[in-house]
Amino acid sequence: MATLVEPQSDFATLPELPDDVFTAPLKRPEHLGEDWLEPEQNQYSSEDDAIWDDLFNRQVSILPGRAATSFLHGLEKLDLGKGGVPSFGRLTEELTTLTGWSVVPVPMLIPDHVFFWHLANRRFPAGNFIRTRETFDYIQEPDVFHDVFGHVPMLTDPVYADYMQEYGKAGWKAMRYNRLKALGALYWYTVEFGLIEESEGIRAYGAGILSGPMEAQFAVEAQSPNRIMLNVDRVMRTDYVISDLQPTYFVIESFEDLYRQTVERDFDRLYRTISPAFTYANSAVIDVDNVVHRGTQEYLLRGGRGSGAKAV
Repeated sequence: MATLVEPQSDFATLPELPDDVFTAPLKRPEHLGEDWLEPEQNQYSSEDDAIWDDLFNRQVSILPGRAATSFLHGLEKLDLGKGGVPSFGRLTEELTTLTGWSVVPVPMLIPDHVFFWHLANRRFPAGNFIRTRETFDYIQEPDVFHDVFGHVPMLTDPVYADYMQEYGKAGWKAMRYNRLKALGALYWYTVEFGLIEESEGIRAYGAGILSGPMEAQFAVEAQSPNRIMLNVDRVMRTDYVISDLQPTYFVIESFEDLYRQTVERDFDRLYRTISPAFTYANSAVIDVDNVVHRGTQEYLLRGGRGSGAKAV
């Protein structure tokens, strides 16, 4: 029996956030309602469209042999390389037909409970802005390229699309136990930086990998990082890196396996036993791990991005 979902809510309306739940305080822009949605998608300039095209062309040149088959199929189905920033309206029409999802514009990172609510209703919030030439290679807050190019193609896969909806529903249970850090680690190591085992080898399906040129090669091919088969309990106790390449990546057998490991897990019991703080370092290999590749951690040990270390 699935225990990820809070049974008392159908998520038709935004549930109230209890006073004893701890979340990051974010100030809502005055022109937005409680759903944090922009009235419409931005009208992008010709330079904005050129940035999208350059980012797109760079990524599609390096992803064959590194990106998951489902992601590449999603790119083809949605035709994200038509030229310029894609219309959210067009994407929504196509996704609605395929898996019942839509893409909605948000101005910035939005509160956890609002984000979960949108996912629970099969709406993917995407940044309503695009990076500049100065931040072309790396931007800390996810923009429209990261969100649409990195995330949206995977929403064409029916099983993955269901996983994302269940994750949104699961957020409310994590908040009730004040275990958002743990659930955030699961998102990080699957939705953002997940790998999948395919017949021809390890491939990437996480948006944080697929939307960045260095990470796409590093995650799949480099000797430095660990690659470990996904264990949900272990992952939710594991720290992660926000502004650098990951010391460890977790690998799933299939999207059906990912769905089964999460939706069928008794999260009530897990949240009652798990620590508020992470138990394992992001570079750790522990005795219960099913290790695909034990990394040298050379990149991390040499100091990572700040030291100019090579991503090997």
